Amino acid sequence: MPFIPHTEIEQGEMLNTIGVENFEQLLEPIPISARLPGTLKLPKPLSELETFQLVRQLSQNNISVNDYICFLGGGAYDHYIPAAVDHILARPEFYTAYTPYQPEVSQGTLQAIYEYQSLICNLTGMDVTNASMYDGGSALAEAALLAHRVKNRQQIAVSMGVNPFYRQIIRTYCKGQNIQIDEIPIDTTGGTNLTHLKQIVSDQTAAVILQHPNFFGCLEEVFEIEKMIHQVGALYITCVDPISLGLLTPPGEYNADIVIGEGQVLGNALAFGGPYLGIFSTKREFIRKIPGRLIGQTVDSKGRRGFVMTLQTREQHIRREKATSNICTNQTLNALAATVYLSLLGKEGLREVANQCLQKSHYLAEGLQSIPGCKLKFSRPFFKEFAIEITIPAKSFLETLKSERILAGIDLQKFNLELENTILIAVTEKRSQQEMDTYLQVASQIFQK
Repeated sequence: MPFIPHTEIEQGEMLNTIGVENFEQLLEPIPISARLPGTLKLPKPLSELETFQLVRQLSQNNISVNDYICFLGGGAYDHYIPAAVDHILARPEFYTAYTPYQPEVSQGTLQAIYEYQSLICNLTGMDVTNASMYDGGSALAEAALLAHRVKNRQQIAVSMGVNPFYRQIIRTYCKGQNIQIDEIPIDTTGGTNLTHLKQIVSDQTAAVILQHPNFFGCLEEVFEIEKMIHQVGALYITCVDPISLGLLTPPGEYNADIVIGEGQVLGNALAFGGPYLGIFSTKREFIRKIPGRLIGQTVDSKGRRGFVMTLQTREQHIRREKATSNICTNQTLNALAATVYLSLLGKEGLREVANQCLQKSHYLAEGLQSIPGCKLKFSRPFFKEFAIEITIPAKSFLETLKSERILAGIDLQKFNLELENTILIAVTEKRSQQEMDTYLQVASQIFQK
């Protein structure tokens, strides 16, 4: 007998209560192409040995950065991870720890999260950092919701220099609360169009969301933009690459209200897309509005230092109407990786990694510009990522380099950005001069044909 938790009558009552006629209406935001038609077609059962062999065979279809030279970016980057990071993560005290937001959480886990929060505050120049979130995209969407709660305004302005995936997540999060999302185009130099920004913000704007360096690697005019945002009383939300803060001015110094970032670059593997780490930092005044949880330091009755769960604003733990979010958690192991990574590198080490990214990306960009048929798409200064425009189809260019075991970049046309034959290229500290010269050699041969 199958287990059916709700009868058809009960299902009908629930659908009627929320104002829809059938279950399919709830799935309308999900494209038909992404839905599973019919039932799962599962293969026959396999033994443990057969399963292992099948999974190993399937894994061989993957292309790893250990097998190919990687110049991919767009939000996930191939940085070097010191061996000590994975060694410490694998310790049973951390790796097998109980769910880190329950009362049973150990002092060691609490201290590790506290140290993570302290490091990120130091890195961003902000007052408060939460215990982390799912990833950069969901952290940015939660920042938009925080601004809406604080300002009680219905409009969020988002630069089109923000990662397209992140912008889609923001739209998804805000749709149910009828928050209006207005996008600000980029100008011909590759930065947020300040004229359009000035026209779009008003006393109805809860926040303006910016990415710096932006999706195209370009640096934004963060100080000038800050004045325009705060003049209308909106919040300034910025999305950062943590590695860039080894060189660039921290957001706290240009008066950002909320700072989020993708922490994958801090000691976390690409891992074919996750799990990743959402960084979320704010000014102290918003501490009771932040999503997730916060770990604090205290002293017990005997005067000994200890760590406690200071703030927990998740729907699971407090009254639902007072919760800031019901779909957030902290990525403790990923945050621990970031903590170990930053501790190993220190300020000078992080500055060196950032500087190598900067210098190597400019080396490759200058080499590509010297090839007839290639030119930089944007004129703004860039950090470790840049867009090139070519005179041949981007798809064939990328496929030719892939045949030489080089993952040469991302075709920007797939993001519907109206950037035909434009490729986004990322260069991290891992890329050697020989690898970049190989890229340039193959690219030059392509345009000579």
